[in-house]
Amino acid sequence: MNSKLPKTVTELSLRNEYSSLVARREAESLQHYLQAATSDNTRKAYRSAIRQFEKWGGRLPTDRDTVVRYLLARAESLNPRTLDLHLTAISQWHHFQALPDPVRDPLVRKTMDGIRRTRGQPKRKAKALRLEHIAQMVKHLQQLHDSKKKYRDIALVLTGFFGAFRRSELVAIKTSDLMWEPEGLLIKLPRSKTDQQATGLVRALPFGAPGCCPAAALRDWIELGGINEGPIFRPINRWDKIQPKALNPGAINELLKSLGSACQFDFVPDLSSHSFRRGLSTSAARERVDFELIKKQGGWKSDATVWEYIEEGQQLSNNATHILMEKMAVLIDTISVNGM
Repeated sequence: MNSKLPKTVTELSLRNEYSSLVARREAESLQHYLQAATSDNTRKAYRSAIRQFEKWGGRLPTDRDTVVRYLLARAESLNPRTLDLHLTAISQWHHFQALPDPVRDPLVRKTMDGIRRTRGQPKRKAKALRLEHIAQMVKHLQQLHDSKKKYRDIALVLTGFFGAFRRSELVAIKTSDLMWEPEGLLIKLPRSKTDQQATGLVRALPFGAPGCCPAAALRDWIELGGINEGPIFRPINRWDKIQPKALNPGAINELLKSLGSACQFDFVPDLSSHSFRRGLSTSAARERVDFELIKKQGGWKSDATVWEYIEEGQQLSNNATHILMEKMAVLIDTISVNGM
């Protein structure tokens, strides 16, 4: 009986080790999928919000009264939308720790409602780039001396505008995402803000007139840069050497502001990468492009968002006052004639 004891102990030990290994793997898998459920940008925003709360003096977990004091202390200095983000971050932290959520308390909600009503401001929107703005930018770049950066920037501006890309989508494009067809170029988006489940989106860039064709500009840049694999848009140093890594998303905003200044635009502070998406949609709306085509090109999921852009693009051309002004012009001429 005693001779079997070591074997039994060994078997139990092995089972325990195996169970622990399985448990660790399950925990790692769970952590992996939980992390994948939230985008990197959202996690960064939440972490920043929590840091600001703790820098003020808050600690997690927290309670209703502390959250209310935080709102009162920051209401004068932070936009209500920023405070809303901070509340969401605090709420999510408590939710995933299975702790009571102080943000749900009626006093917190009522206080935030009052801050929105008294301190709310219109959301600052990126300037929508018109066709003539893109034309000026491209013309400026074409007149520069030949360099790799020149051809990269032309491809980036045309692709960003006509593809209605977000900056995160632009810098993520790889050679493996490109599908060349006789009619133009198809770009696969493995993941997008509106496609977090990675079902796959495709942006189509048909071949167009020389000088303004994004597909041709991309092909020229790829050939000149000798890019056979990896990211399409990459940093270029002062010696015109292409770097192997992907371009930083913030570099797109910097490029637009630099080009805006070179073209002497008076709205440079309002330029950002979102100017591409707003610009494509509003420009297409002015040309009476079909709603579904605009929605498809930008990959928008919300009809309301597309209609907002269409109304913005047509608010002067499709306006109730046009016919009234024409009628008044006739009346003024009639009165002038009768008065003679």
